[in-house]
Amino acid sequence: MMWHNPDVLIWIAALLPLLILTGFLIKRRITLLGRMAEQGLWPTLLPGLSPKRQRFKNLLRILAMALAIAAIARPQWGFKWEEVKQRGLGIIVALDTSKSMLAQDIKPNRLQQAKWGVRDLVKELRGDRIGLVAFSGDAFLQCPATIDYAAFLMMLDDIYAGIVPVGGTDLFQALETSVESFEKMNETASDKVIILISDGEGHTGDPLTLLPRLKEEEIRIFAIGVGTIEGDMIETSDGLVKDNSGNVIKSHLNEGMLERIAFETGGFYVRSAPGDFGLERVYQQGIAELQREERDARMSKSWTERFQWFLASAILLLIIEAGVRPTKWRVSRK
Repeated sequence: MMWHNPDVLIWIAALLPLLILTGFLIKRRITLLGRMAEQGLWPTLLPGLSPKRQRFKNLLRILAMALAIAAIARPQWGFKWEEVKQRGLGIIVALDTSKSMLAQDIKPNRLQQAKWGVRDLVKELRGDRIGLVAFSGDAFLQCPATIDYAAFLMMLDDIYAGIVPVGGTDLFQALETSVESFEKMNETASDKVIILISDGEGHTGDPLTLLPRLKEEEIRIFAIGVGTIEGDMIETSDGLVKDNSGNVIKSHLNEGMLERIAFETGGFYVRSAPGDFGLERVYQQGIAELQREERDARMSKSWTERFQWFLASAILLLIIEAGVRPTKWRVSRK
């Protein structure tokens, strides 16, 4: 037996204090009635009063809630083997890690927003391989393309501004390293995608020289511009970043090169904004419709859902609870 949403089960533990509390309130009510009138007078003053029935109804309600929570947790037992054919794209995320990504015009800073956006993107993937290239003045493959999304996210968490020791923003190195990583993937029929995330500022190298190679290998680039046109100062652990003259540097989003690279390769450019980083649009409007490579089939367990039994039991208990009178039947005497 297994649970699809095991985290939900913790709420069942919260029902025990609720049972104790409601039991205490019922007992307190009986105690207060005892102060108002002696127990021998209850049949006359409160005909049909039944503390046992009230406790029983309360127990039925709590048990019904426990079964409903268990149903939400989706219990599963019994399975059958099914043949599943894996299909997926090849995706490389090229993430700018230069110091300018620490600017806080997008809170808490550009780099952190980018990492959160990539995390949300991973949730949308279904069998697509995804890899990670970190770049600034140089670039390296942080995580080879994989369908092990947990491993990818661990590598993503390790990214920080300055992880690449060479300063600047070299878009050429970022794209070249990404292209070379595709060669190691041995992708054939599937489309290849590079998601280039950068503020585009202070770039070195000429990424346009790679356009013929990108077109020949049919690699699309979707670019995300991180930051604002107004820009912001760059704050590090050592304070604000300054130039050689001692003036505080203000980093601005430079969209021109990012837009051109994306357009020339058949992708498109998106400017990030607070609450909408842009990767959701990239996936839905660009990546989702691309061709996926069919890989070798594998056998997969298909578990049988059993939540219906728990849900039906909860409903049955509520029906029984509704049919139990809180007081005894009164027998009329003539």
